[in-house]
Amino acid sequence: MDVPPQQPSAQFLTLEESAKVDAALLSSPEKFLTRLTISSLKLLKHIAQEYGVTIEDLTAQQVIAWFEKDGKIRREQGIEGSYLKW
Repeated sequence: MDVPPQQPSAQFLTLEESAKVDAALLSSPEKFLTRLTISSLKLLKHIAQEYGVTIEDLTAQQVIAWFEKDGKIRREQGIEGSYLKW
C-alpha cells in the first residue's frame, strides 16, 4: 500500500536527516531528542518568518499565539488548512 507523500510543512525531518540521526552514535532517547530539536528548529524558522523576525527575536508569547492560531485553523478548516498536520 502506497502512503501519500506528506506536504513539506508536515514533514519536519527529511529522509536524509532521519537517516543521519539513525546512524548517529546516540541512545534511543538521544535520537528522539535530536529529531525533536531539528523539527523544532524548522518550526521556529517558519514561525519567525511569519512574524517577520529572526528566531532570536521570537518571544514565547509569539510562539504561543502562533500555536493558538494554527489550532484554530485546524478546528475551523480541518487538518489540511493548518500548518501542523497532527
